[in-house]
Parts: sequence; C-alpha cells; structure tokens
Amino acid sequence: MTAQRRRAARILLLDGLDRILLFLGADPAVPGETWWFTPGGGLEPGEDVCEAAERELVEETGLRGVDLGPLVAYGTVSFSFQGQRYEQEQWFHLARTAETVLDHSGVGEDEHARLLGARWWTVEELRGTAETVYPAGLADLLGRLLAEGPPVDPVRL
Repeated sequence: MTAQRRRAARILLLDGLDRILLFLGADPAVPGETWWFTPGGGLEPGEDVCEAAERELVEETGLRGVDLGPLVAYGTVSFSFQGQRYEQEQWFHLARTAETVLDHSGVGEDEHARLLGARWWTVEELRGTAETVYPAGLADLLGRLLAEGPPVDPVRL
C-alpha cells in the first residue's frame, strides 16, 4: 500500500500554568488502542503552516485570539489510520492561551468520533505517564522550552 504524503501544522498550546493541551484519540480500525496528541492537522490547498495552525486551533478548541508563537520543532512521522498509511511532515508552533475551556463544536463529525477527550498536562505528568503520547519526546521538548525558551531554529524531533 502506498503511503499518502501530507504536511501538517501542530500546536504546543500552553495555558497560564505551563500545562500543555493534548487530545485523546483512537483509530476505529484498531479497537482498544488510544494515544494523546497535540492539536493540529493537515494543510489545506494554498495554506501555509501558520495559517493551518490558526485554523486547526479554532476548529479543534474553539479558542480564538490565541497568541501563536514561533515554530519550535519539526519532524516526519509514519502512521496508519483507518487502514491508510501516511507519511506526514509536521511543524510545531508554540502558543499560549489564558482560556482553558474548550469548544469542540467546530470539529468535523468524522474527527469528533475519534476525539475521546482533552486534558491539560504538566511536564511532570507527561514524564510519569505510561500512556502513549505523540510526538515522542514531548515531555523533554516541553521541559526544554519552558526552561530555555524557544530555540533560534526549530529542533528536529
């Protein structure tokens, strides 16, 4: 099966307590398996990474006026979803919000069926969890960002 290639914008959204927002998701094709992941999604035709990040954030969280910060990381990930293989180039923006109440009404019906929950995580909670979290190494990346601030150039994950 040929992998579908796509580009994606993802957001490392922090609240006023330096907690990061993650969604709990699942693949209907793989019952019983769940994972936590950052908000974001694929770029639409004509969009750049920043525009896609802003659009996805509003669609998935309902939060408007979020201070979308710099690109801090990038990487390529391979995964399968509903039997389709993907090769995804993804770019991560750091962002901050004072608002933590989410509105998922902008999420499409297909996406909504796969969104099982949302949670704000501390770095310590991420380091201590046995649950699957994407991207791999998120706790270390977030710890570095909070201690040192955004890197001059995005880091490769």
